[in-house]
Amino acid sequence: MHVSLDGFVAGPKGEMDWIQLGDEMWEYVETITAASDTALYGEVTYHMMEDYWPTAAERPGATKHDIEHGRWANAATKIVFSKTLTKTNWEGTRIVRDNIAAEMQKLKAEPGKNLLMLGSPTLAHSFMNLGLFDELRLNINPVVLGEGKPLFKDVKNKINLKLTDEKAFSTGVAALNYQVLK
Repeated sequence: MHVSLDGFVAGPKGEMDWIQLGDEMWEYVETITAASDTALYGEVTYHMMEDYWPTAAERPGATKHDIEHGRWANAATKIVFSKTLTKTNWEGTRIVRDNIAAEMQKLKAEPGKNLLMLGSPTLAHSFMNLGLFDELRLNINPVVLGEGKPLFKDVKNKINLKLTDEKAFSTGVAALNYQVLK
């Protein structure tokens, strides 16, 4: 999850143009996606991803990142959590409407690689309150937004964390990986 220094994942109008990306960051992200075979999305983020990634790798002028991430995203199982979505157009997608905690227990018990939530701050709020995260991977961007969509909103219980990995990028982004202590 990309986050500003003051804890926002998007600006007041949903802006994400402040996120620092680049080859160095994409290489790091590819190590995370390579260890994952299932992508978890909230409905808003899912629609953004569904609009871009199914054909990103085949587009003229596709970047190395678009090709590699597009291939991963299309091959991954995609789970979208939504009470209103009734159908999807992206192959390999399943909708979960109810019983998030029970569904996550089933998913975690299945064989395979890691489950990876991409973006989806509203879904992240639900996961935090249900105690469903095993780790938090935060890319702290060197910007203070002052307002916007907060990552940590209405958290009902304290979440104890242990820093397990850190990486600083030339852009000033600090990637912090925290294990959630249960």
